[in-house]
Amino acid sequence: MVAAVSCSHKAWVITQATSSKIAIDSTTEVIADKDYEKLLQPLKQRVDARMNVVIGQVAETMKGHAPESLLSNFSADVYRQAASKFLGEQVDISVVNLGGLRTVVPAGNITVGKVFELMPFENELVIVWLKGDKLEQLLQYFAGMGGEGVSGLRLEIENRKAIHITVGGKPLDTEKLYSIATNDYLAAGNDNMFQLAQYEKKVNTGIKVRDMLLEYIKGETKKGNKIQSKLDGRIVK
Repeated sequence: MVAAVSCSHKAWVITQATSSKIAIDSTTEVIADKDYEKLLQPLKQRVDARMNVVIGQVAETMKGHAPESLLSNFSADVYRQAASKFLGEQVDISVVNLGGLRTVVPAGNITVGKVFELMPFENELVIVWLKGDKLEQLLQYFAGMGGEGVSGLRLEIENRKAIHITVGGKPLDTEKLYSIATNDYLAAGNDNMFQLAQYEKKVNTGIKVRDMLLEYIKGETKKGNKIQSKLDGRIVK
């Protein structure tokens, strides 16, 4: 005789949820675990010693915003320069996302820690080759968003549409293959930049974006230059 047993699984359903915001600042010191703080103190001192190293001077405060900004122009220009150096030939354009620039860079001393704040992710510099028609679609998306970080191209935004698009001073050719410096996050089509994932070819440089920025700043400092950027009308609204 065989007995059949039927088991039913309960489905748990959230019927109510509450949350509260806890500020992580001086007011939380009273509830800090002092023994744990003591344990972490040597590590904190070592990290602070590295992060507080001044590696250069910034000429003026750089913030990221649309349609173009000092910070996004600076970042995009460094991407393009680093990618061109890696390839041994000029990369056509570069694309960075404003949302990936995580802090303001104030005028004055710039430290290693500030670069970590600006780029806290482990993103890698990559180069993709994209057909001109896909690039135009991407730039139309940028226009609808009000702008993004770019280098090597110019465009105007009119009624949320990109017009008068030029790459390297020449009108965008929808049949041409363009080389684009960006990061692995965007090259995967994230931040709704789906066209970047529709590349014809891709090269992983193995260069972390954070390291790329650190090396650029250190290099300019050795030359006696301050870190600076400018608004040059690459995106006009």
